[in-house]
Amino acid sequence: MIAKGKGGGNTRTGLVFEGKTDLATFLNSKTGYKVEKDEVFFENEIVARVFKKHSFYSVFLKELKVEWQNYLSKRLFPDDCIFVLMNNTLFVIECKFQQVEGSVDEKLQTCDFKKKQYQKLLSQANIDVEYIYLLSDWFRNPKYQDVLDYIHSVHCHYYFEYIPLVKLGLPVPKDEIDD
Repeated sequence: MIAKGKGGGNTRTGLVFEGKTDLATFLNSKTGYKVEKDEVFFENEIVARVFKKHSFYSVFLKELKVEWQNYLSKRLFPDDCIFVLMNNTLFVIECKFQQVEGSVDEKLQTCDFKKKQYQKLLSQANIDVEYIYLLSDWFRNPKYQDVLDYIHSVHCHYYFEYIPLVKLGLPVPKDEIDD
């Protein structure tokens, strides 16, 4: 695991950054996991649900009977999100891939606002929200240290290249655990 630009770990047990990460596809590739529609199973037990962009509203919020217009003036569309049943938490995952300077730099500074918007939406359902950036190595450059520090200061998270399954509260397949 690499957080705050330190540490290391086994990338096989995390959500690997591929520029355009798809959480459902990744989980389907892991031993013991199977994703059917939006349901995530581990060893034949449902452990989570995954949603992208519009399906967050058309499926998840609709099932919860949450009318987004009652809470927000404008919708936010998550790159990916996963609702983990065991910890009753929605993890909003935003993937930021960069190879040259541009507008993505400033977008990293919006995590506090966006997390609070998702919290407003899900407060009536008593669902916790975590906001995570999945960043490419571009953001390891020291010029991003202030914004990375800011992300943590507002209780949001970031990872470079992968997110550990345990961070999401998901089981790690036995064949992928480091000894």
